[in-house]
Amino acid sequence: MTTVAGGIKVFAGTSHPELANLVAKRLGLPLGKATVTRNESGESIVRIAESVREHDVYIINTSCVCPTPSGTPASPNTSLMELLIMIHACKTASARRITAVIPHFFYARQDKKDKSRAPISAKLIANMIEKAGCDHVITMDLHASQIQGFFDVPVDNLYAEPAALQYIREMEDCDDVVIVSPDAGGAKRATSLADRLEVEFALFHKERKKANEVSRMVLVGNVQDKVAILVDDMADTCGTLELAAKRLQESGASRVLAIVTHGILSHPALDRIMSSSLEKLIVTNTIPQAANRAKCPKIEEIDISHVLAETIRRSHFGESISVLFNQVPYDTTQPYRHGRDTPARSSPSSPVQRSQLLPSAYNQPDPPVAANFFATEANYSIHKLKKSILLKILLI
Repeated sequence: MTTVAGGIKVFAGTSHPELANLVAKRLGLPLGKATVTRNESGESIVRIAESVREHDVYIINTSCVCPTPSGTPASPNTSLMELLIMIHACKTASARRITAVIPHFFYARQDKKDKSRAPISAKLIANMIEKAGCDHVITMDLHASQIQGFFDVPVDNLYAEPAALQYIREMEDCDDVVIVSPDAGGAKRATSLADRLEVEFALFHKERKKANEVSRMVLVGNVQDKVAILVDDMADTCGTLELAAKRLQESGASRVLAIVTHGILSHPALDRIMSSSLEKLIVTNTIPQAANRAKCPKIEEIDISHVLAETIRRSHFGESISVLFNQVPYDTTQPYRHGRDTPARSSPSSPVQRSQLLPSAYNQPDPPVAANFFATEANYSIHKLKKSILLKILLI
């Protein structure tokens, strides 16, 4: 198939092909032809099977433990190497611009020197991505916003907050909700959500014995007879969520839910969720969740592929992306609705009505104007030149 130079090409590594396919579908484009394999010695081999010359290339790969055809899980390090090799392959194939789409950023928690001789691994990852030839990075809910400063190329840090707001407004009665931060570090995120919902806010003060092990949690705020919704950027071993849910139930919460952006869910997270007081754990699909959902019925999923797709579209055409920080671009089929066309619940006091969340034209392929973008620019330049010549003649 002949493609117009300067168009969008979307490629994917092996970490999250489901998300990549959804993003390509939202853009109305086929996923780029590329193969990523491993030889007997474990090296990644990448083949870009179509021309990317003078195209705007987007490569989707996320940080997660992903399955392989051999059945052996591949670590985030493997996904990172795939991303770097694909960036380099497109760079040497004369791509006009290369954007790394990393929904869950690699080594995001290693963003500072918290001990003597500790590495700042997130900075190293930023250097590697840039050196490979990346011109732009798109990610979501960075563990620390200052990671954007590790790059010398533009970084768009998206937020899952609008999608979380949509879930709460559809599935819960906002009059009974209280937003809870599991630690002081997430207070800004939780208060922002609470302010937009116009509900109460509470937080936990926690003390850790060591990483991923919480020793004590103290609740600050009132949750009596409320639906307590814990909000965090990621859930790993879920020790914090398990203890927080127990404390909330002891403090009189009628129900306890948790909404997190990145559901890492390392062992023994699923066992802890099942045995905890949590009614549901709602996660986005920045990391593959099909296997976790099959094992744990408490897990619900929010699809954020339309947010990534709209970011790619806006980035390609030079439009502002900041509008996506406060609202979902359009409504789409969500896994948590379980096949229902309409939400289970919509709060009467919600400022966002269903009519505002109808599917938009962004679900369709790009209009013909996009294909003639460069021709339009050329015509515009000729028009300006003619106008300039005419003006000089009149002045003479």
